[in-house]
Amino acid sequence: MVSIKNLFENDDVRTIEKKDNISVIEFQRDVSVNKMTAMYEYYSSKMNVKRRQVLIELNNSEFVTSAGAMQWLVGNIESKTDVKGVGDFLGKAIKGSVTKESAAKPKYYGTGLLALEPTYSYILIEDIGSWNDGMVLEDGMFLACDGNINTSVAMRSNISSAVLGGEGLFNLKLKGKGLAVLESPVPREELIEIDLDNDQVKIDGNMAVAWSGSLSFTVEKSTRSLIGSAVAGEGFVNVYRGTGKVLMAPVRPETVSNILNYTTRVKQ
Repeated sequence: MVSIKNLFENDDVRTIEKKDNISVIEFQRDVSVNKMTAMYEYYSSKMNVKRRQVLIELNNSEFVTSAGAMQWLVGNIESKTDVKGVGDFLGKAIKGSVTKESAAKPKYYGTGLLALEPTYSYILIEDIGSWNDGMVLEDGMFLACDGNINTSVAMRSNISSAVLGGEGLFNLKLKGKGLAVLESPVPREELIEIDLDNDQVKIDGNMAVAWSGSLSFTVEKSTRSLIGSAVAGEGFVNVYRGTGKVLMAPVRPETVSNILNYTTRVKQ
């Protein structure tokens, strides 16, 4: 029998989202400060820069997380990796190297409470079954998912233009029924959702954080010729075609990441 105190009843902790067995809590302020960091933490809390943490209740079930994501767990919960042998490990290592995700993802199973590492990123809980042919993610967004969701590699449709456009060739794809937990550079309420019905959307830069696996994803010149692209000042754009949906950030994710990296260094 386990009793957890000073967590859910803590007046500094608020549950901001709950879906099925997944809860997201938010610390309203960081009180573990000193005179060097107090002002920074005060204004951070006023601008919604807060620590968030994912809590997963397991009931004779299993959940997969990114490597190193677990902070603590209570109850009858065991862990194992999803590697089935040397050949499987090499395959996952190759997949991890091209998607910039961890090669082996721990799988936790049993009954109890699993708490992931707190993060200053925003948390998205997505129903993977509601996405056409699965959900493709930008690098570094995966945090956790139901154990029955399959992870694979999605490749750009045209390799040459992706190389010229300076974009990666591969992305992590989630497919199946269940929930996935993602880390986002912007909150869910600011993400723009574009539904395509046999149509297309062109985006300048990697502002799309996720898209349906049913969409064809290419990197193309913004105009018909290289000279025209240079004159227009755009160069290459990401193009999503077909039927499905795209989640797009209103600002470039790398801009937000750079700010978060800077503030982390300042805090340290």
